[in-house]
Amino acid sequence: MAETPTLRLSLKTRFLLAAHSFGTRAAIRSDHTLNRSVLNIFDPKAAASAKPINGVSSFDISVDPARNLWFRLYAPTSTATTDALPVIIFFHGGGFAFMAANSRSFDVLCRRLAGETNAVVISVNYRLAPEYKYPCQYEDGFDTLKYIDEMSFESFPAGVDLGRCFIAGDSAGGNLAHHVVLKACEHAFSNIKIKGLIAMQPFFGGEERTESEIKLVGVPLISLERSDWLWKAFLPAGSDKNHSVVNVFGPNAVDISGVKFPATLLFVGGFDPLQDWQKRYHEGLKKAGKEVHLVEYPNAFHGFYCFPESPESSLLIGEVKNFVQKQSSLA
Repeated sequence: MAETPTLRLSLKTRFLLAAHSFGTRAAIRSDHTLNRSVLNIFDPKAAASAKPINGVSSFDISVDPARNLWFRLYAPTSTATTDALPVIIFFHGGGFAFMAANSRSFDVLCRRLAGETNAVVISVNYRLAPEYKYPCQYEDGFDTLKYIDEMSFESFPAGVDLGRCFIAGDSAGGNLAHHVVLKACEHAFSNIKIKGLIAMQPFFGGEERTESEIKLVGVPLISLERSDWLWKAFLPAGSDKNHSVVNVFGPNAVDISGVKFPATLLFVGGFDPLQDWQKRYHEGLKKAGKEVHLVEYPNAFHGFYCFPESPESSLLIGEVKNFVQKQSSLA
């Protein structure tokens, strides 16, 4: 077997990754429950700010207080145009069990996305496993879409064009985005028109052990053991990783060939153990006759976009900007 290449990271990135890994290891339990008090120590939060930060204001909006379902809306204030802006509805990662829409790392990412792509970004705070298992997360995501479809945006700093709507997500949020889009394809919205899906290193898997999962040991944030734990915490009792929401083009796959699925922008990293599943997702979409654009960064680890010092982080935002502009211009 070829020797695994070396991942080069800055000292700051290494420190942040080490702190995150320590916190998650300390918080997870062998019975697939979590100590959230410990986890929250290592997940600093950022408040919304109506006062612009880097040219972007943010506001928290409640969808359903009973299930703590809400989102943070990021509106560019430095835009030179008075035209209504496209909307990116974003689902954060964290294996369906960790992080939140107001986690500092995702607040920074979504603020950058809004400012640099000149779009309104809506980051959804959905319920987490293991306290809430599948399908709660998908229900929260789709219910948020329906809520946004009926919203009035007149009071926000930037106009919103729901006719140019993009569904995005990273890691588990990329998985969530895929399934929310599938459900949205069957729904008649009043205002929302989904122009594209943006999947950043989506969290897919299966019972099989792929080459990248076996080979990439000791890389940041994700491992076979961590993935197995997360799927067990997320899935209903008795399910395995060939469940259709995990292995989307596996033995129990739902046929999407007849679905009017939007164009997809898919990001894959060379140091991500999940990359083989993501590439199978790319092939599955192509075989189903869907438009999909694959962007690979050989030196990128899982979650690299949350680290602004990473060169690939800026490249990703540039790709998202181009994709949003291109798909927005299509009839």
